[in-house]
Amino acid sequence: MASTLDLALLYLFAAVVGVVLFRLLKLPPMLGYLAVGVVIGPNALALAKDSAGVRNLAEFGVVFLMFVIGLEFNLPKLKSMRSLVFGLGFSQVGFTMLATLAGYFAVNAVLPYFNIEHGLLGWSVNWQSAVALGGALAMSSTAIVVKLMAERLELDSQHGRRVMGILLFQDLAVVPLLVLIPALGDSGGDLLKTLAIAGAKAAVVLTLLLVGGQKVMHWWLTLVARRKSEELFMLNLLLVTLGLSWLTEHAGLSMALGAFLAGMLIAETEFKHQVETDIRPFHDVLLGLFFITIGMKLDWHSVVDSWGLVIVLTTLPVLFKFGLIAALARQVFGADTGVALRTGLYLAQAGEFGFVLLSLATDNHLLPERAQSPVLASMVLSMLATPFIILGSNRVVMKLSSSDWLMQSLAMTKIASKAINTEKHVVICGYGRSGQNLARLLDLEKIPYMALDLDPDRVQQAAAAGQSVVFGDATRPQSMMAAGLARASAVVITYPNTPSAKKILHLVNEHAPEVPVLVRTIDDSALDELQAAGATVVVPEAIEGSLMLASQALALVGVPMRRVIRLVQTQRQARYGLMRDYFHGGDDDTVDEMELQRLQSVTLGANAACVGHTLAQSLAAQEMKVAVVSVRRAHGAVVQPDHALVLEAGDTLVLSGRPQNLARAESVLLKG
Repeated sequence: MASTLDLALLYLFAAVVGVVLFRLLKLPPMLGYLAVGVVIGPNALALAKDSAGVRNLAEFGVVFLMFVIGLEFNLPKLKSMRSLVFGLGFSQVGFTMLATLAGYFAVNAVLPYFNIEHGLLGWSVNWQSAVALGGALAMSSTAIVVKLMAERLELDSQHGRRVMGILLFQDLAVVPLLVLIPALGDSGGDLLKTLAIAGAKAAVVLTLLLVGGQKVMHWWLTLVARRKSEELFMLNLLLVTLGLSWLTEHAGLSMALGAFLAGMLIAETEFKHQVETDIRPFHDVLLGLFFITIGMKLDWHSVVDSWGLVIVLTTLPVLFKFGLIAALARQVFGADTGVALRTGLYLAQAGEFGFVLLSLATDNHLLPERAQSPVLASMVLSMLATPFIILGSNRVVMKLSSSDWLMQSLAMTKIASKAINTEKHVVICGYGRSGQNLARLLDLEKIPYMALDLDPDRVQQAAAAGQSVVFGDATRPQSMMAAGLARASAVVITYPNTPSAKKILHLVNEHAPEVPVLVRTIDDSALDELQAAGATVVVPEAIEGSLMLASQALALVGVPMRRVIRLVQTQRQARYGLMRDYFHGGDDDTVDEMELQRLQSVTLGANAACVGHTLAQSLAAQEMKVAVVSVRRAHGAVVQPDHALVLEAGDTLVLSGRPQNLARAESVLLKG
């Protein structure tokens, strides 16, 4: 029998392998967890059993997932998006559940004519089962969709805002469903009475926590934060989350509901962002374990035996959700046909909360065990198809809607009409704070510009103020050509997104290679990559910030301003060469940081191999692929690193290079 340590190592190894493989395939890691759960589960290799202990631990993944959702519960955000959240989102979830219930009654009405008395496909289900299944099918994958939209810069687009509104309501709808499903599974007593009791308990707990809970939470977290102990803050965070989960569970509700309330209470305090950072490791690891246990429940034998059913259960819900969401967005809420179709395509798949609700329904005997594998498999397949559906959404929409092509043509015409008489102008990609500051400076110098942005509200407000900004996607050739790319004097990418910047650089190189392109980045990790892609100038915020900080410090300590400006210009002319080197710290251990140049100090002891030898004899810098920046003598004097310099005990050499080269150079200096 496997020990606890054996199981822990197995789950960790499986999780690492699954996440790495699915990252390489550019698929969400959540699907990797599900896949390895299937492989190591009792229905495949049988390396792990679906033990009660593992299931209990995995439940904490759901707890922390609901806690994070509670942190994102923002009343001002809900108010600004109320028509999308409580209109379009409520309609989608409500109609999906009603359609599932109607389908159940329709099938039950037809089955007697075929002399079938034991339910569809032999499954013993009732209307309560249909409600629970409808709730699970109504969910879409927040993790997959938001990630893909962020990569495609579509979060602020018209269909992106509708997608986010529906996803937000789905997250909120999970809370009452967590109360409803156990009540539906209660076989004893009157259902209405059970629901009324559960609702009353939920109302009492919500009232007690929300009326005075926010003040108490703020007071308590402030008291803890004043102790200035990260360990104590983390312990209290876990205590609050699990304590409220325990409270709601013992009130006859679910642990996840208590975690959601804890997140809501903390979201109204100034500690929200710190809490999000601290809780992330627990959230990711335990949620991964939850998805592994979900995958372990998938019996691939029953899936193979009923492959036709799996295909039907995959195809019909996807087509139904696509049609329902598109119809609601177009007919009820007045979206353009193209926007409505894209919204439906993006949300047609199943979601991670669907697994939570499906597992809860099975545990409460609302769904038979043998029905779980086909339904689970269909949900996984629909999620696997999501990246491909979204990537091909433009082609699908163009085929289904001729008006979308017309709307895009009108948008291009609008951009072109503004840029038609403009030449030697600057094309600004992104009209956020950086883009607007650039536009103001260009206006002061009487230099024309044309800005493209995907936030319709920002575009509308800026255009109404007389600024030259239009709605358009800078990564699309049609938008850039309409903005007069061929006649532009420069292109400036004002948002720090390397994949998007590379798309624009490729576009400019293909259609207007003579136009210089300036790119904004967070740091210099992608500097060489962007320059190789054709960027004329790359401006890393971290380096510019350090230059400004240094210039202000020099000015404050009395260095003449003209000399300060000259020093900063010298640094920029050096293409950030020295500023890209830095001394390594404990917070720099990321994959990207490990590939960057850095500085390292090496102090020579009396027994160092290089003592008494020249710098050239001791260290062949070219072969070592490092540079000697400076040498500080034991008495404190700093000397130039000349090749003929004889090294002495107590000298400190400052070396510049990549980590592996620095380690090798240090070994040569000290050990020979």
